[in-house]
Amino acid sequence: MRKALRDKPKHTPAKGCKYLKDLKLGSLFQTESGQMRGVLISCNVNATVIITESHDKAELGKKLIASHTQVKEITKV
Repeated sequence: MRKALRDKPKHTPAKGCKYLKDLKLGSLFQTESGQMRGVLISCNVNATVIITESHDKAELGKKLIASHTQVKEITKV
């Protein structure tokens, strides 16, 4: 059983994406599908974010989402 736990696969995000847990606090991000944009506030087991743009008005505001969510980091201009 211990060997099975040691040999588990290493999961990586898709090309051009990062996990929310790998971003710096205060980073701007866009979901992989491009339907939501937001700012990362804190990240432990779950990530606390503020959704600033979304296709659905009900999703705006402060939300808790998984820290393993794949996102694209938006660089500031």
